[in-house]
Amino acid sequence: MKLRSSMVIAACAAALAAAPAWAQFKPTKPVEFIVHTGPGGGADVLARFIAQVVEKENLAPVRFQVNNKSGGGGLTAMAYVAEKKGDTHAIAVFTGNWLTNPLTRAEAKYTVKDMTPVARLVLEPALVAVKGDAPYKTLKDFIEAAKKAPGTMKQSGGSITSRDNVVRQLLMKESGSSWAYISFPGGGERIAALLGGHVNMMVVEPQEAGEHIKAGNMRVIAQVSDKRLAGFPNVPTIKEAGYDIPNVPQVRGIVMPAGVAPDVLAYYEDLFLRITKTATWRKYLEEQQFEDGYMKSAELTKFFDVYSDQMRGILKEAGAKVVR
Repeated sequence: MKLRSSMVIAACAAALAAAPAWAQFKPTKPVEFIVHTGPGGGADVLARFIAQVVEKENLAPVRFQVNNKSGGGGLTAMAYVAEKKGDTHAIAVFTGNWLTNPLTRAEAKYTVKDMTPVARLVLEPALVAVKGDAPYKTLKDFIEAAKKAPGTMKQSGGSITSRDNVVRQLLMKESGSSWAYISFPGGGERIAALLGGHVNMMVVEPQEAGEHIKAGNMRVIAQVSDKRLAGFPNVPTIKEAGYDIPNVPQVRGIVMPAGVAPDVLAYYEDLFLRITKTATWRKYLEEQQFEDGYMKSAELTKFFDVYSDQMRGILKEAGAKVVR
């Protein structure tokens, strides 16, 4: 009898050891989903879509509620996440801004090193767009116009270290032209400024601009990508347009506060892996023309270092002052 009991106990222990770690933790209240942009921004759009997938596919026992913490070019949201140390019911969308902003802003209190990497999700190309009735048919048209009136033309964008402005800085340096940069907290405001004629150009993700492009309200004059996207086969990349600047990558994924237990990280890591396996997610990537950039936590930790080094070099080339 004792032998049999011992065998049962041993079998139970083995079963527990073999069970996935995330089974030891499940959220018990709504998960706060933090984004650094206002409504309509790329991070906001992605977070809301993920929240819909979680609910539609019944992937979690609770809802994911988006909380917009815009301001400071992403630093406000970063500080908010970092200061929630140990919170098991808070996650956030990170973008390239979360890696580049601390490189150029001494006032940044936190970096992604003060958070828990969960998963990298997508790599995003971008489009250089002007208003649908603008006189610029090509990127060269826009740049030549900027040369004729230095500093008077305007571009809407996000923070000064966002891909929007890095592309601008590189293009101005390469072409010898100059135009102004107007920063807005949300993607919706950036687009409204272009459509309203308050700015002349913007760098925008396909998911943000899709409907406006289809409606003819925007014209795409170049692509920030290594190769032409399937949806824009007749639009050249920036290099094809004649401007030899490095491709500025954009990345989006998930982090959460530091100080969470391994089983908590394992739960969210597994959740996002399951999200990327759904047909809904695969269709989303195809429609938005994103690249599948999925990475687990350990790989993402290494990627942060590689990406930061790469962007440090690009920012220096663009003329930005790097402080880290």
